[in-house]
Amino acid sequence: MVTIEKTHRDAIFRAVADPTRRRILALLRGGPYSVGQIAANFRTSRPAISKHLRVLRSAGLVGTRRHGAARICRLNAKPLRVIDRWLQDYEIFWGETMRSLKTYVEGKR
Repeated sequence: MVTIEKTHRDAIFRAVADPTRRRILALLRGGPYSVGQIAANFRTSRPAISKHLRVLRSAGLVGTRRHGAARICRLNAKPLRVIDRWLQDYEIFWGETMRSLKTYVEGKR
């Protein structure tokens, strides 16, 4: 059974899997931008950027509002906590790996 939470989590992972979308998120960390301003930072077409923004919006990572004829986009980083929680499951593994490396290196001295 697929839960809404799992579906939303998967949408967030899909959204950040694309390097262009990650660059858009990085750009929006600096503050709100219009769609045109975002598109000006990329070599791809404006419709392609709009498609990326739709994916980011559907994952809840970008919010938009109208300002005259422009659509202003802003970052919503809260959904990224899903990724952080997922990574925390692997921190134990990384800690063990680092301890094993330390033991190995110290044994070579």
